[in-house]
Amino acid sequence: MGGRQVTSGQLGDWEGMRVTVAGLGVSGISAARALAALGALVTVVDGGDSEAHRERAAALEGIEVRLGDAETLPEGTELVVTSPGWKPSSPLFAAAAEAGVDVVGDVEIAWRLRGPDAAPWLAITGTNGKTTTTQMLASILRAAGLRTAAVGNIGTPIIDVVLGEETYDVLAVELSSYQLHWAPSLRAHSAAVLNLAPDHLDWHGSMEAYAADKGRIYEGNRVACVYNVDATDKPSTEDLVRGADVEEGCRAVGFTLGAPGPSQLGVVEGILVDRAFVENRQRNAQELAEVTDVDPPAPHNIANALAAAALARAFGVPPKAVRDGLRAFTPDAHRIAHVADVDGVAYIDDSKATNTHAAEASLAAYESIVWIAGGLAKGATFDELVAKSAKRLRGVVLIGADRAQIGEALARHAPEVPVVDLDRTDTGAMLAAVQEARRLAVAGDTVLLAPACASMDMFANYNKRGDAFAQAVGELGAGT
Repeated sequence: MGGRQVTSGQLGDWEGMRVTVAGLGVSGISAARALAALGALVTVVDGGDSEAHRERAAALEGIEVRLGDAETLPEGTELVVTSPGWKPSSPLFAAAAEAGVDVVGDVEIAWRLRGPDAAPWLAITGTNGKTTTTQMLASILRAAGLRTAAVGNIGTPIIDVVLGEETYDVLAVELSSYQLHWAPSLRAHSAAVLNLAPDHLDWHGSMEAYAADKGRIYEGNRVACVYNVDATDKPSTEDLVRGADVEEGCRAVGFTLGAPGPSQLGVVEGILVDRAFVENRQRNAQELAEVTDVDPPAPHNIANALAAAALARAFGVPPKAVRDGLRAFTPDAHRIAHVADVDGVAYIDDSKATNTHAAEASLAAYESIVWIAGGLAKGATFDELVAKSAKRLRGVVLIGADRAQIGEALARHAPEVPVVDLDRTDTGAMLAAVQEARRLAVAGDTVLLAPACASMDMFANYNKRGDAFAQAVGELGAGT
């Protein structure tokens, strides 16, 4: 048994190919249906066998689905298409390697299925800020009158977009490290790595492997590799650019919260400026927008806006569209969202801050904070985060399964900061946390939910955690 190679645009080559799709989630279902429609003989495998799994399997009419076994490679498989979350160490993939069968992801399949006149991809990855930046970019592209969509790790599965009837001028594509790991053929018009911090190391195995997968986004770029000038951790996003094999003439374009040098975008006296896509960039700069055009104007979100602007400018978007697109953009819920002011205290929901890097950016946006933190640490450590943020903390309320790890870091690096340890995970725990935060806060403070942890120990997802926070704040405002 061995694999068969299918290159970009060879739609007919799928006819009769035996494809195993790993995972019965959104991307797996999308891939299974698309490949079956192209004539492939598709088998979907999934280790689950719940009622929900059986319902999803029943909806895949004409496609074989094997539930309860995610390890056995179906006989005759010529290609495995995996869902993003499946680890490279999965037994199914070991079996595929032994049989000489390639394993790719849904993004790789979408790339291969593109037609000759397909819209180019402007691609975005990073530990944090991917979704916001991708949506900002789409808003800017729309403001320029371009037909576009924000796709990939958000919204509609990218295979459905590539094979859909609607046509686009350009796509804003968010890509996770998982998706990039399984997309060896991807070659974007331009791409950005926003930042790098330890995350998903249990999946990748090491920081080096995680960074290498992020860096795949630069391979084969045609116009611009956008990187974060301010990043100091190693490897940096600039290091990834230096190591990329790009097309002749592709440029490295940096973004910074400081004044930009040539071939960079940055900030000068509250103005976002471009010194990369202008004539005589040694001397000239182009005003793009004001910091106040970005919602919210927190430092990490300004960085997101600069990265989005750099990709848009690489595609030839005029300066006015950058400004208009940023003004039109509204961030998703639970991303440094202002919930309410109660007794002169601002309550901010950044439940999406599920790792230390995101929490650090959120904490840096405010001066005097009562911090609500905790949940599932995912192997993270908190000493650096606490040490950098200690001077901003008026108090801390800890929740969740791994709150003790944050508490220990606070004891080492901020021993003078009052800490409330809530040893409960029931449905009323968030209200209790908000009430304790209110007790610690004074007028002018910010109560900030930026957990630095995943939510699944107490909530279905970060959205539910943020909703519980907003509801609890609402009850404070109602005088309860």
